[in-house]
Amino acid sequence: MHDKKAVVLSSGGIDSTTAMAIAKAEGYKIYSLSFNYGQRHSFELKKASEVAKFFNAKAHLIINVDLRKIGGSALTSDINVPQSSIFNLQSSIPITYVPARNTIFLSLALAWAEVLEAEDIFIGVNAIDYSGYPDCRPEYINAFEKMANLATKAGVEGKSHIKIHTPLINLTKGEIIKKGILLGVDYSLTSSCYSPDKDGNPCGLCDSCQFRLKGFKEAGIKDPLNY
Repeated sequence: MHDKKAVVLSSGGIDSTTAMAIAKAEGYKIYSLSFNYGQRHSFELKKASEVAKFFNAKAHLIINVDLRKIGGSALTSDINVPQSSIFNLQSSIPITYVPARNTIFLSLALAWAEVLEAEDIFIGVNAIDYSGYPDCRPEYINAFEKMANLATKAGVEGKSHIKIHTPLINLTKGEIIKKGILLGVDYSLTSSCYSPDKDGNPCGLCDSCQFRLKGFKEAGIKDPLNY
């Protein structure tokens, strides 16, 4: 492992972009990984490409995984995206949860990391200001990391030890934005909305938009996007 390489999962949103900034600041060569998974819009992939260029990523890979064939989510099926306040307590996991999404994405990140001979994977999951998705929790990440080192040739042969980095997992959205600003992140390059218009402008009403707006308010910074 001569080079300090990191595979960074990138959706073009605030969290993954900040995670990429942290990896860059820690001296990693960035290998950005995004997915065209049948989500409601492809605008986030355009933003992910811009973010990868902003951080001078060594490569930006977009993998096609058609999760619309499975469905089960408002992001991959013909189900309306809820537009309700995040401050209303939810008794169940919201319909915007995509079944097994992070497991699928991390598995492909793991495969690329093994080929690159990279030991580090960064993912911008958060367990504080989030929608309650089960695959964003610390116990899930810990379990996946353990599995990753059991399931790879490099891990079994003792040539590497995969580490799943979750630098944002215990931060509020406001804290994430403040950290990103300190690292020079241009948040005008990012997109968070689950249901943007044809020009990519955010709706301002979905959970993701509301967490974003809440974060900028807490950080005392104006969101550069037009709602």
